[in-house]
Amino acid sequence: MRRALWLDELDQRFRPLLPPSLAAHARLANYERGRLVFVVDAPVWRAKMRLAAPELLDAARSIGLDAAELIVKTTTPVIASPQSDRKAKPISATALQALQAALESLKEPGSTGSSDST
Repeated sequence: MRRALWLDELDQRFRPLLPPSLAAHARLANYERGRLVFVVDAPVWRAKMRLAAPELLDAARSIGLDAAELIVKTTTPVIASPQSDRKAKPISATALQALQAALESLKEPGSTGSSDST
């Protein structure tokens, strides 16, 4: 948890040092053994980050990181499924009764919800 918080803080410190056009499309994902790993949301931003690598490494050094290498990864876009566009329909009274009956049938006979093993 500490590492995640540290990386988030580092990303917040690094973000103002990014070129303005890249700042909205890139985030620091990791820093380990001199490697800065950024994640971008499209291949075009990956190319721009790689072109800006020398300046970005200098910026990392300016905030105290011993950065020697820049790695840029592109996230894959999330494709919405056709079902995600559908609105959930309310359950009918009959379906609700059937669901409640099914749940009741799963309960052990005479069970009150407490474990009485004495």
